[in-house]
Amino acid sequence: MKVLVINCGSSSLKFQLINSEDESVLAKGLCERIGSEGSRLVYSTHKIDKKELDKDLKDHTDAVQMVIDTLTDKEIGVIESLKDVDAVGHRIVHGGENFSKSVVIDDEVIKAIEACNDLAPLHNPANLIGIKACEKLMPHTKMVAVFDTAFHQTMPEKAYMYGIPYEYYDEYKVRRYGFHGTSHSFVSERAAEMIGKPLSETKTIVCHLGNGASITAVKNGKSVDTSMGLTPLEGIIMGTRSGSIDPAIISFLANKENISVNEVMDILNKKSGVLGMSGISSDFRDITKAMEEGNERAKMTMDAYCYSVAKYIGSYITAMNGVDVIAFTAGVGENNPYIRKEVCSYFKYLGVEIDDEANSQRTEDAVISTDKSKVKVLLVATNEELKIARETLALI
Repeated sequence: MKVLVINCGSSSLKFQLINSEDESVLAKGLCERIGSEGSRLVYSTHKIDKKELDKDLKDHTDAVQMVIDTLTDKEIGVIESLKDVDAVGHRIVHGGENFSKSVVIDDEVIKAIEACNDLAPLHNPANLIGIKACEKLMPHTKMVAVFDTAFHQTMPEKAYMYGIPYEYYDEYKVRRYGFHGTSHSFVSERAAEMIGKPLSETKTIVCHLGNGASITAVKNGKSVDTSMGLTPLEGIIMGTRSGSIDPAIISFLANKENISVNEVMDILNKKSGVLGMSGISSDFRDITKAMEEGNERAKMTMDAYCYSVAKYIGSYITAMNGVDVIAFTAGVGENNPYIRKEVCSYFKYLGVEIDDEANSQRTEDAVISTDKSKVKVLLVATNEELKIARETLALI
């Protein structure tokens, strides 16, 4: 069976067509700048390394149509017709408390996703546009919603409740939800495989470190705590997001700068994190390079970032009363040996010891701790699309 995985952003659409028999990627691509000038599809297959196709994409329906046209193209396509696509798996960012697992999409599911729009205003509406575009163009194909938040629905109340009046939870469902759940689930399963231990008997801390980043404590295969909260703004320092700060900073800055709360929130989401701290970039490659060239502010930023990650790991070791595995994944986690080693330097008291040679490699699954290390440290390449395809296949 062939599963098409769709991940819609506000102005983008990522996709992969996966053969479920051997889990190979037949084709993948990214529609960029949807609704703007210069829109295009960057496309590759098992035969084509990379092809850029320029086309005016007015909306996500146009983007889905272009994906379909490209996949079925006689010269560069990989399938003969839409009949070869057995199912579509959609990444949905926020499912609130309604969804603790993936579901087949129907009208009721769509309404429930719409009800979460206030919790993820930049993501859920775009996700819904992708679903509706696929329904229009592929009306007879079964579709599945796979939620970023679903994996974290196993958190206990003590982990997800905030110290605010209970009526805000009762009325508005203000609580910790967590994100990147598909990645945390995939990586924790892969980590258990790599150490040869049942998932149901492992204590794993997954560090999903990218431009957006989150840390999750996974005990016996279940999320018991995670760093992102009601929104993806909470948690560690990120590329452009501040992470957790004193809430009073919001009103303080609004008063000092004579700006609105929404303007402050925009600063915290888009102009903060390592970008705001370093004044250089939100790209860790640029900050690492500047640090190596002697830029003290870049070094301060990197130190603060690693410390932020280490603090969450330490708290989750406490939450699980121990740890078997610390796994690094996503763009930064998979590609920045300095950050991996620096973060782990805070856990020498636990007997964590990094193998410098193993740690120097990038984007390949590997044990990067020494044989003497009392906690296994892993580099695991995340694969959210494959996880979505597996969830989709299991349901249809």
